[in-house]
Amino acid sequence: MNRNTTALRTVTQGIVGALVVAALTVPPCAATELESVQFADQYRAGDVTMRLSCVGLLRYKLFIKAYVAGLYVGDGAAAGDVLADVPKRLELNYFWSISGADFGKAGDQILAQNVDAQTFAALRPRLDRINAWYRDVKPGDRYSLTYIPGVGTELALNGGRLGVVEGADFAAAYFRIWLGDTPIDRRLRDQLLGCDRHDFENRQGAARAIELLS
Repeated sequence: MNRNTTALRTVTQGIVGALVVAALTVPPCAATELESVQFADQYRAGDVTMRLSCVGLLRYKLFIKAYVAGLYVGDGAAAGDVLADVPKRLELNYFWSISGADFGKAGDQILAQNVDAQTFAALRPRLDRINAWYRDVKPGDRYSLTYIPGVGTELALNGGRLGVVEGADFAAAYFRIWLGDTPIDRRLRDQLLGCDRHDFENRQGAARAIELLS
């Protein structure tokens, strides 16, 4: 190995190290991307700020990509607090067309596995309301559920409000469809709850640095 080759390798290694360090210390970016779908770094509802905690992918039968999801929690709260009475938001971006009626049926089925029969019966009138709001979706559409303490849980489609359901008890139960003990998909739940924002960005930044050098 000649002197020029050795010098070039030394310089290259230095660049690699610098890029990785930069990636691990980069400040929060404006958006996070998963499966070519972007999620904003934060969401504001009035004077409440919620920051992106993590994102995840739901696969149907392990192979088919159904949708990607982004979980936001209010400042000062962690993803592990998401079922408490704290501001939270779940965004769901779909890859397949789904009938509006199917959302209510699937939601009821999963929710019944996460709350007792008495709680489910008490929620029934409000579940009927939110189920009636669901509309058909096509690839690229995005539903969001946003809970603000004292206000309620807003259902929106592509940024347009469909309605708001009152009650902290409703939000605590309804978010269990995705984040409870028996969610619609355990892998998705674990992705959404398994990392905080700082660690997630560090991993993303390091991955980008490695891609640049590969």
